[in-house]
Amino acid sequence: MKSLSRILSAAGLALGLALGLALAAVPAGAQAPAKPASPAAPAAKPASAAALAAAKEILAMKTVSTMYANAVPSIVQRTKDALLQANLNYQKDLNEVAVIVAQSLAGREKEIGDGMAAIYAGDFTEQELKDLVTFYKTPLGQKLLSQEPKTIQSSMGYMNQWAQTFAEIVNAQFRAEMRKRGKEI
Repeated sequence: MKSLSRILSAAGLALGLALGLALAAVPAGAQAPAKPASPAAPAAKPASAAALAAAKEILAMKTVSTMYANAVPSIVQRTKDALLQANLNYQKDLNEVAVIVAQSLAGREKEIGDGMAAIYAGDFTEQELKDLVTFYKTPLGQKLLSQEPKTIQSSMGYMNQWAQTFAEIVNAQFRAEMRKRGKEI
């Protein structure tokens, strides 16, 4: 099996997706493209069917699909809200259209999983992916799968708390330096 640090580096991909979906926003003035397009999976070296299957198995073991399960309705809602800001008199119509759009695009979130599998299959060799599957089936791998989301959440909470405390230190130093210059801020 390849080094554990290389194997565990894949764990950040799921977090990146969650953050990307959480931070994605539709600009208020955005207009729909004339012809709906499906974003292509990021360019990667061609992967074998076995590599893609192993990547999909890893993603399933990590239950990554729960992170993007509501991507379509969420994006439809955000788009509707953005359009409503500029078109308040069309609220009834936009609410009705949102249902139609959500229904017509239902299931498209599966594209995220396919794209993620392609990324994994591009970043790892087929053998590395198979080794990851084997690892995730071990007791330590199972513990990682169950504990990692809590660990990441706790780590993010710690980082936020640290940043807030550190920002107060930085702010105090700014104020102290400005006082030295005779300027109270």
